[in-house]
Amino acid sequence: MSVLLDHTAERVPLSSSEPQEKDVHPTPLLRVKELRVTVATSAEVVHGISFDVPKGTAVGLVGESGSGKTLTCRSILGLLPAGAEISGGDIEFAGDSITTLTRRDAVRLRGTRIAAVFQDPASYLNPSITVGAQLAEVFRVRGRLPRKAARDEAVELLHAMGLHRPAHVYTQYPFELSGGMLQRVLIAIAIAGEPELLIADEATTALDVTVQAEVLELLSQLRRDRDLTLVVVSHDLAVIAQVSDEVHVFRDGHIVESGPTRQVLRTPRHPYTRSLVDSHERFGIDHIRRQRDDR
Repeated sequence: MSVLLDHTAERVPLSSSEPQEKDVHPTPLLRVKELRVTVATSAEVVHGISFDVPKGTAVGLVGESGSGKTLTCRSILGLLPAGAEISGGDIEFAGDSITTLTRRDAVRLRGTRIAAVFQDPASYLNPSITVGAQLAEVFRVRGRLPRKAARDEAVELLHAMGLHRPAHVYTQYPFELSGGMLQRVLIAIAIAGEPELLIADEATTALDVTVQAEVLELLSQLRRDRDLTLVVVSHDLAVIAQVSDEVHVFRDGHIVESGPTRQVLRTPRHPYTRSLVDSHERFGIDHIRRQRDDR
């Protein structure tokens, strides 16, 4: 069973009071305000970052390793590593602060309204249980479905993930599947609980370019078909360009540039963003493909 989800909890609002009227300026689904994260040495590694994620959009967080983007996402999920803590600021989901949730409430939130997929999907699956049984468990616990109905739902969702022969995939163990197939299975487990927000943290990093493009297209399709909101984290500008509407560029725990993805990548203002774009143009896969086409 995936450690990212606790499907024993019922889907409930974070606040008992629901808005009676739709605001002219609707509250973003996710709002990060002046977030600061400190590690055990008392060193601050995320320095007061802020950004919004409107409902139904895809927002990209891009930057090199150690820039603070993953710690930001783990702060949202309540999954900071040992020794790290939120030392300032706030995180709001659907208008309610989630920064000070109890451990139980944080797990409950992850199990119903927020889900995530990470790099190396095999490490989040039980190697001794078939992938289908792990997916079906979500439907049995969350949907209270009998065994056969849960199996049928799982096979149907595997098919929706673009997996060929989904009934056969259902019977396979994680070690029998490729990295791309495993990531599709993990995405299926994540969305089976019908979350509102899906965080994909370097979810395509270990995949080859062709499979990476297919998984990114799958995420875009899920966003359209299920009204899913996405936060996509990557060091790869090509990934961000393919799926995100807006992008926030991280460096050394700061956001150095933000804006519509097309605008930021075409006319970057910050020197660091320009260096990322220049490096991608010189060494990225598109450049390699153009070189091969010219031969």
